[in-house]
Amino acid sequence: YVASAQREGLRSRAAYKLIELDDRFHVLKPGAKVLDLGAAPGGWSVVAARRVRSTESGPGAGRVVAIDLQEMEPIAGVEILHLDFLDAAAPERLREALGGSADVVLSDMAASATGHTQTDHLRIMGLLEAAYDFARTILAPGGAFIGKVLRGGTERDLLDRLKHDFTSVRHVKPPASRKDSAEIYVVALGFRGTAATA
Repeated sequence: YVASAQREGLRSRAAYKLIELDDRFHVLKPGAKVLDLGAAPGGWSVVAARRVRSTESGPGAGRVVAIDLQEMEPIAGVEILHLDFLDAAAPERLREALGGSADVVLSDMAASATGHTQTDHLRIMGLLEAAYDFARTILAPGGAFIGKVLRGGTERDLLDRLKHDFTSVRHVKPPASRKDSAEIYVVALGFRGTAATA
């Protein structure tokens, strides 16, 4: 995967996780507006830009906005914002950059590992909950949310919220994810809209 990523101009092996998820669930459609939370180094943003055609111009072109606190090298077809998505001004800035609501919100964020399984699980779940709380404020009806979790799955409370807010919620481990890794992904499709989440 690492060699293939270098050969294909992808920024990390993580790009293949999104490719495999999208090959299965088809969320990155041409013309879609995509928000990539915690995007550095940009592997997922590169894939999103290619699939929604944000590098093109015209009616079928999508839009991709990547947000991270870390500096990122420019990516063709991607607007990069150095911003904390928890900042009070973030939703408005991102809506402006996207030109409206997002069709897809992606989060491959992970907190630095401590080596203590329970602590790491709580930290990554905290990030996922924050990402999802944010996604609810910016997703368009019918939109999709993909976020990283650790084995053990999504906590019951968050899973219940996702099932209430989306028509379909799945846990998936893409083949590109290392077999010994505890990471899996929650894929939530068919956002019911802010009226359902109120």
